[in-house]
Amino acid sequence: MDTHPKDIFRQHGGQLKMSQAILLGMTRYMLYSMVEKGILEKVTRGVYRLKELAPITNPDLVTVAVRFPKAVVCLVSALAFHEITTQIPHEVSVAVPKDSRMIKLQSPPVVTHKFSKASYQEGIEKHQIDDTQVQVYSPEKTLADCFKFRNKIGMDVFLEALKLYKSRFKPKISEILKYSRVCRVESLIKPYLESNLT
Repeated sequence: MDTHPKDIFRQHGGQLKMSQAILLGMTRYMLYSMVEKGILEKVTRGVYRLKELAPITNPDLVTVAVRFPKAVVCLVSALAFHEITTQIPHEVSVAVPKDSRMIKLQSPPVVTHKFSKASYQEGIEKHQIDDTQVQVYSPEKTLADCFKFRNKIGMDVFLEALKLYKSRFKPKISEILKYSRVCRVESLIKPYLESNLT
């Protein structure tokens, strides 16, 4: 191998899956040896990053995004990302298309929600967290989803999120209604938007 293994990591943002590293000419033994020497750290099973990088600011979301690039952070995890909740998620809530396999991870714990194709595709934002692209639903799509799942997450969580959303963002009621139409809760959510956001 002409290029030093450390340089291969640097050329790819400092983080690689084991399968990617092997395709780039590294061996499992090299990776294990680099971990032992303190050059690499194991982020999660099969994912390694250079120790010289700044600490991960949101390791749970980064881990899920690296392992499951199609997953979209949703519900309370998305509220927390947008800072429109006082809830502290104890697991990462993600949405996947209905026909996808359920996501299983021991660390961090993940809760998978199967969304219809239309609901899954709408309102996805792509954010860079520590050189990793993480998909998160927009604040407006998240509010529509939280209302749809209000029996699971609690109506109080949704109402608090509306208040915090109004204080942090310029409310886009038409956007929330657009996503509520996709979630089939448009007529039910309208009174709450009118009394809290207007």
